[in-house]
Amino acid sequence: MGLVGYLTFGAVLFSLGIYAVVARKNLIAVLIGAELMLNAASINFLAFNRFVATEPVTGQIVVLFIIGLAAAEVAIALSIVLSVYRGSSSVETDDLTQLRG
Repeated sequence: MGLVGYLTFGAVLFSLGIYAVVARKNLIAVLIGAELMLNAASINFLAFNRFVATEPVTGQIVVLFIIGLAAAEVAIALSIVLSVYRGSSSVETDDLTQLRG
């Protein structure tokens, strides 16, 4: 598989992530969509790293940074989702019309 194949796969994965973020009503599904978008960006970085970059370590370092960012994002987002669930007993986005501090 060449560069075009990897970029196509990344674009499809990113599109599925955008669909999950926009169309889903469950906060967990929205979080999974955001993770899909981060993984698509990682695939694109690795594809360009393999086929275009002169320094092979650069893309791998960026992907490791993205993985660390994704782990932190999941931890914070899940704590927010749990806090919202405790307050409203629902994780549906339609039920969350008013957020209180």
